[in-house]
Amino acid sequence: MQHRHLLPDEIDQLLDGESGVDVAPLLAHLEACPDCAQKLTDARLVCESIEQLQHFAPSPRFTASVMAQVQVVEPWHVALTNTAHRLVPASRRVRAVMFASGSLLAIGLSAGVVWLLTRPDMALYAAGLAAGRARRVLLDATGTVITDAFGQPALDALRSGSVSRVALGGALVLTAVGLANVSLRAAATSARRARE
Repeated sequence: MQHRHLLPDEIDQLLDGESGVDVAPLLAHLEACPDCAQKLTDARLVCESIEQLQHFAPSPRFTASVMAQVQVVEPWHVALTNTAHRLVPASRRVRAVMFASGSLLAIGLSAGVVWLLTRPDMALYAAGLAAGRARRVLLDATGTVITDAFGQPALDALRSGSVSRVALGGALVLTAVGLANVSLRAAATSARRARE
């Protein structure tokens, strides 16, 4: 042990008062090496100084205040699992009812998808029929507003179902609204500058 000084963990062993076969060579080295003996003495002084410091406990809300400032990132799979656990009811009967309802819904959706895949003509017909009825209901509900705002020709164009006419009308309306917005802002800016 004469060829090297004690390592920090060996000094810690001596500070902790450990005993055993591996401590005897360290003690023998201390008697022969004044540098290591001084390091041990300095380390003991530091330990005694730390022990003499006043011990205090943080406030009861310390942990909560620190954790409120820590941004905890929860992995997506943990968030999904926690959400699933919150959605699953605690009652065994309710879980059974939910399972049965979900199974029936899955079977019905699967049968519907299989039917749609085997009969695409019926699916397109049903989609067109639903879109036409939705458009008629929407036009009936908003017909007076469209007539008052844009006139009867606009309502007739929408009822005829011409996509190009509807798109052109929508583009013209958006352009008019944009131009009105720009001109009002310009007027407000010039009025503000005139007051200054």
